Amino acid sequence: MSNSKHFQTILNGTIHALKSILPMDIQVKAPSIVSEPFEQQEMGVLIGLIGDLKGRVIIDSSPETFGGIGNTMFGMPLEGEMLESFTGEFGNMIAGNLCTAVGQENLEIDITPPTVMVGNTKLYGFDKAFALPVDIPGVGPLTVLLTIEEE
Repeated sequence: MSNSKHFQTILNGTIHALKSILPMDIQVKAPSIVSEPFEQQEMGVLIGLIGDLKGRVIIDSSPETFGGIGNTMFGMPLEGEMLESFTGEFGNMIAGNLCTAVGQENLEIDITPPTVMVGNTKLYGFDKAFALPVDIPGVGPLTVLLTIEEE
């Protein structure tokens, strides 16, 4: 399967995962191609993809947006270590759901444990990636960055 087909499958699976996991309406905007470095501004979670392809899913947003998602999902505000732990678990939920979705398209992938990143971070190590902007009305924006390593 070509990388462009992989990107489309992963992109569709990511949108499906977001809509399945988030208990609110979301507005997914058009993806764009990003070249390195990607600059994370405040908070994010990185999860590796392994199996039929290698790559990464990075969910980048602000503590306020991650906190708003957690508050909506669990009915309580999250701060500090609880918020960081939730951010990692949120990444796990999205990436796990992504694996299931792409598995139905005969693309077998697994995920690595999440790495939560707090603060301004520059990410290198990819040729190109897709940035998928998502707006969650009443909560805030987030960006999902998808990288696939060349074979």
